[in-house]
Amino acid sequence: MKHYDVVIIGAGAAGMMCAIEAGKRGRSVLVIDHAKKAGDKIRISGGGRCNFTNLDTKFDRFLSQNPRFCISALKRYSQHDFISLVEKHGIAYHEKTLGQLFCDHSAQDIITMLRNEMDDAGVELQLQTSVKHIEKKDSYQITLDHDGVTASSLVIATGGKSIPKMGATGFGYDVAQQFDVPLTDIRPALVPLTFSDETLDWVKPLSGVSVESSVRHQKTVFDEGLLFTHRGLSGPSILQISSYWREGDEITVNLARGQNIADKLKSLRSEAGKQSISNVLARLIPAKLAQMIIEQAGLVGNLADQSNAKLDLVGNLVNAWTIKPAGSEGYRTAEVTLGGVGTSALNAKTMEVKHQSGLYFIGEVVDITGWLGGYNFQWAWSSGWVCGQAC
Repeated sequence: MKHYDVVIIGAGAAGMMCAIEAGKRGRSVLVIDHAKKAGDKIRISGGGRCNFTNLDTKFDRFLSQNPRFCISALKRYSQHDFISLVEKHGIAYHEKTLGQLFCDHSAQDIITMLRNEMDDAGVELQLQTSVKHIEKKDSYQITLDHDGVTASSLVIATGGKSIPKMGATGFGYDVAQQFDVPLTDIRPALVPLTFSDETLDWVKPLSGVSVESSVRHQKTVFDEGLLFTHRGLSGPSILQISSYWREGDEITVNLARGQNIADKLKSLRSEAGKQSISNVLARLIPAKLAQMIIEQAGLVGNLADQSNAKLDLVGNLVNAWTIKPAGSEGYRTAEVTLGGVGTSALNAKTMEVKHQSGLYFIGEVVDITGWLGGYNFQWAWSSGWVCGQAC
């Protein structure tokens, strides 16, 4: 068996970043992945333009049983460090909204950058290769499809279960369990929410309608776009709140953020009182949505026919629509996996398992999950970088 200083399983964002840094230190590094190409999730991210980081990255944008665990890595390798790497390679980028940075051209630019950095650092990459077995003797022995390798350090960068059609599996969690590393609850995150058949009966006609919304779950609120789908709700605000929502919980949705619908309808009585209540409401929100709201309120007639109490009811249905989703679309469409390898078992400065020398977990497989908007990529870069300094 050929021996390496470091074997990294997973050629995604975290794995490639770790390989680059370990290689720069003169370590012999092998990266293994079962996929045909490195960086598949990078390639499809951000609509093909890769939302590679966020200018406003800070620890309170991450969910974990210990949300402060990520602070060390994010400080040692920040969003500004990764931006400098992007600029070094001459990759054009732009800011969209809320600090989100995207490639001007293609997500492939980021993959090419990482591959070039790996080549410069002398990293070996072995694709379309499956790991059959791992055991620890004097070193880590990794049995592959047709041969095997040994490593002084073994890094697990295999991500979570999200988007199984791209080959995502629970492999990293299996390795954790093999070496008695605790796991937290694992669930899909940044994922569309679905409705029961009963709710879908009246929501389905709204499929494709989008609004600027404010979505609340308990004390957590996100002010971003919302999209009605044939299964339920999607859009940035819903993806964000899905990381906090649990089955059986309600969410409250303001379907007209920035507008007090009841007050506006009352003020329009003088000029539009002879128009139907549905048509007047359609001035303020999409027509299909206005029709659905009026039907739910059970109102008929013109605006002038409606009492203040009835207009308050309409306003409440628009500005504080309370709904109980039946579930989510699951790992099939989830952007990330919430939960994972428990941070209590890891050294925050190195990502090494405290009780298992030479074993490291980085990226999405760890119980650190960022908001939508480039935060999860930054966690991949940061955790991969600090691990690459130590493994």
